[in-house]
Amino acid sequence: MKLVWCPDMASKAYIDTVKSCQNFKEPGVPELLSAMAAGWNSKLIVECWSHGGPIATSVGLAVAASHTSGRHVCIVPDEPSRAGYIQAMREAGISQTNVVVGDGGRLVAEISGVDFLVVDSKCEDFASVLRRARLSHGGAVLACKNACDSRRSGFRWNWVLDRGTRVARSVFLPVGKGLDIAHVGTNGGDAISKKAPGRWIRHIDPRSGEEHIFRV
Repeated sequence: MKLVWCPDMASKAYIDTVKSCQNFKEPGVPELLSAMAAGWNSKLIVECWSHGGPIATSVGLAVAASHTSGRHVCIVPDEPSRAGYIQAMREAGISQTNVVVGDGGRLVAEISGVDFLVVDSKCEDFASVLRRARLSHGGAVLACKNACDSRRSGFRWNWVLDRGTRVARSVFLPVGKGLDIAHVGTNGGDAISKKAPGRWIRHIDPRSGEEHIFRV
């Protein structure tokens, strides 16, 4: 089953995330990732988080999972991160959380059928997480936050993904400190036809009021 875009689901998740993240200082990124995760009807959303990191993206992904009736799983490196994550999510109004503790690369390899995966290039193991992720047979969407730093280091999707994973389309978005997005297929197939037209997402910066249109 290939990824199918649902603009109505994306719009609802975007609006709900804007409402939920009004008090956070991570404008743009949570809303966009939430809209993408919901728009592609992701049933298993996985992210990596560590103590002290921004929580807004996690809130957005939880909102997306509520719209798709899917699971949102967060991988954290240790117990302090787990406790901090649960507390931050509860303060944001998210009471139900699914958190696993341990090495990101090892744990993501134990989670099968990932539809939407978010990593932070500031984390040392982000490349290992991307490489070892067990993606859905219908393909998946991968997102790398703070991508400006990784791009300066020569980051390329084909360098970090498993050889059996085919990148159908990738795009860099100037949101936050940079978002690198890849649509991938598995088992020799494409998650999204290369000939299919791109999907457009309308994003309004909540601080400046500027409108941006992204093709993803």
